Amino acid sequence: MKKLAVVFMVTFVGYSYAQENLPQSAVQGLLESAQGQVVQLAEAFSEEQYDWRPMEGVNSVREALLHIAGGNYFLASKMGFPPPEGVDMMGLSSITGKDNVIAALKKSNEFVLAKIMEVETAKLAEEVDFGFAKMTMMGGMLVIMEHNGEHKGQLIAYARSNGVVPPWSQQQ
Repeated sequence: MKKLAVVFMVTFVGYSYAQENLPQSAVQGLLESAQGQVVQLAEAFSEEQYDWRPMEGVNSVREALLHIAGGNYFLASKMGFPPPEGVDMMGLSSITGKDNVIAALKKSNEFVLAKIMEVETAKLAEEVDFGFAKMTMMGGMLVIMEHNGEHKGQLIAYARSNGVVPPWSQQQ
């Protein structure tokens, strides 16, 4: 009986927390899905394709992936979450090599997913100056999600242009 009571209490506390942080959980879930697909695309490109760009003056595959990573850190920093120790936001663009780029992307994804859950529900309506616009903390979380989704679409176009089929849409 004691075990059942403990299981009930843990479940209740977890459910209560999830309900209290419902907006954060919703954004986190959608963002995690988009990030997972971006990582799948990053892994599907060959090392040589990382330097491909559709035309001069447009980000290469590598640059687009690192732009996503930098955006995660930048937007989170504006929301009061500085990048982790050892992350040089200005130096991200100098990362080379497929494995290093993917590692940097994954690290930024993990960081921003965790920080979204640290946004207090009571602060969702607080105004934040992102430099390019003023919006609420909730708006900032949505911008993070949109930024990842926008560049997922860019990378899908890059993949298709290079004969790379997005892994989730391949015939089984």
